[in-house]
Amino acid sequence: MTDRVLVLDIETLPDLEAGRALVGPDVPDDALRATLGACYAREGQDPATAFLKPPLHKLAVLGVLRAERDAPDEPWRISQCIARGTDAFDEPTLLARLDAALAHGPLLVGFNTSGFDVPVLRYRALATGVAMPHLLGLGGRQYTHRYSAAHVDLCERLSGFRASPPPSLAEACALLGIPAKGAMTGLDVEPAIAAGRMAEVSAYCETDVAATWLLWLRWMQATGAMPAEATRDSMAAFARWAEQDGRAHLAPLGEAAQRLAL
Repeated sequence: MTDRVLVLDIETLPDLEAGRALVGPDVPDDALRATLGACYAREGQDPATAFLKPPLHKLAVLGVLRAERDAPDEPWRISQCIARGTDAFDEPTLLARLDAALAHGPLLVGFNTSGFDVPVLRYRALATGVAMPHLLGLGGRQYTHRYSAAHVDLCERLSGFRASPPPSLAEACALLGIPAKGAMTGLDVEPAIAAGRMAEVSAYCETDVAATWLLWLRWMQATGAMPAEATRDSMAAFARWAEQDGRAHLAPLGEAAQRLAL
């Protein structure tokens, strides 16, 4: 039986239409973003750029890495690493495509996916009316359950489900010499999209899913779920794939994987 993994990452924008419904018609359009930041974000942030609560996000880019293996003693092989934005597909289509990718019940892997990505997707399914039974349905693999074996949120696992301060993806990857969050961070996404740089945001999302994949491989080794040799073989397989794929933003991750394979 083929084992499958799907690594997930999303990039988002403020949902200003929902924000308008919250603050009412009296707030001018040019003050709406800052008003939402003042009312629906953590204290101490600049209201004009503050990171809003999950219900006030809409999907801008969806990134996935898919991998599979035919037996536990074989290395994982990459079948897809791709991010697509709402410049290519509308939001309902992206949501439906993700749910279809979960139809065969792969292991879902991410970083802070329990805290952000999956909640945002839950709200967006509600907002758009797109059915996502494979992600959200109670009869499926229960990806939304915090302690589900079907969903590995590495931020949660590494922090002991928030018993210790949660790391960032860059901090966790730094332990392995994996480059992450280099040319862009989450705070850069909104202004980048506003400037018409959606391709850069999609590349950033692909970098994140690839970094999360390498981190998960080492996590599997650390927990004893994957022997060291199988982990090294899977790292080497990713390095070969990245070289053959040829995308420049993935090359540093391929080089890191090659080092970890030695």
